[in-house]
Amino acid sequence: MQIQENFSLKPYNTFRIDAKARYFSTFSDVDQLTELITHDSPLTTHVPMAIDSQLTPFILGGGSNILFTKDFDGLVLKNEVKGIEKIREDNEYMYIRAGAGENWHQFVMFCIKNNWAGVENLSLIPGNVGATPMQNIGAYGVEIKEVFHELKACHLHEKVNYTFGLNDCQFGYRDSVFKNKYKDQFVITEVTYRLKKTPEYNTSYGAVSQELEKMGVTDLSIAAISQAVINLRSSKLPDPAMIGNAGSFFKNPSISKTQFEKLKSEFPNIVGYKNDNGTIKLAAGWLIEQCGWKGYRKGDAGCHQKQALVLVNYGNASGKEIYDLSEEIRQSVKEKFEVELEREVNLI
Repeated sequence: MQIQENFSLKPYNTFRIDAKARYFSTFSDVDQLTELITHDSPLTTHVPMAIDSQLTPFILGGGSNILFTKDFDGLVLKNEVKGIEKIREDNEYMYIRAGAGENWHQFVMFCIKNNWAGVENLSLIPGNVGATPMQNIGAYGVEIKEVFHELKACHLHEKVNYTFGLNDCQFGYRDSVFKNKYKDQFVITEVTYRLKKTPEYNTSYGAVSQELEKMGVTDLSIAAISQAVINLRSSKLPDPAMIGNAGSFFKNPSISKTQFEKLKSEFPNIVGYKNDNGTIKLAAGWLIEQCGWKGYRKGDAGCHQKQALVLVNYGNASGKEIYDLSEEIRQSVKEKFEVELEREVNLI
């Protein structure tokens, strides 16, 4: 464990943006993290930026939900806390703890191999375990809050470890307490999931049912659902290993029922889904496509040809070029539909 200077972050973000960190290091346990964030430790005494008590280091996970718009003039710490273990079980559930630095999809595959159910619909989502509660990731009718038990996180300034239960996290749509109230205050080090011993299959999304039928599946299983989801995601979303991207760039916006009815009269094909609070959730990808952005490319920055919700780096686009494109998209959607798009990707 050592601190490196002027370190390229290109291999560590799925947009493949060649931003540089003034200082960079990794940690694989809480003790290493604590040493790296202690300003008078032997590791950090030579780091001018770390002497400033107001400096908050940037914690990097899988790099799958961030856009570096410029170099980071501070300390970047990559979370490499690993390990998967069974904590306990009862009649219904297995409680599985995973280090925040574990790859999420590999964790899902591990669960499926052991027939632990609940995360199969979340297959092939890029990123690491630590981001799953922070983002409350979701796909094909399932959100992480449905399988979440608890997490442990280290407070960056107090250097104290805390345990957060389900209610403590205040999960919302692609949201949690770590993205607002406690933003930049905690480092998630491990997450414990509550997985079912007896599967309850979720094929509520029509596309999943259709793909299962296409696959010729007659005996439903979590492995079959996982493969259906993998097929669907692979057919619509670019592989970050091939084309730089961070998945869905924007959240699906919610509007009032009155506003939806008004839009429906003007745009009969607009799609909306009822939220529990009575608002209507729109498909951001559809809105963007209607504004003509799908397949758009300017230099190496573009809007994916198969999914308008995904912005891509075709090679050497800068973070600012991706950001500027996202701004143009937001403005055009607002002008056409009077709907504000909110970015799902975190800007650095």
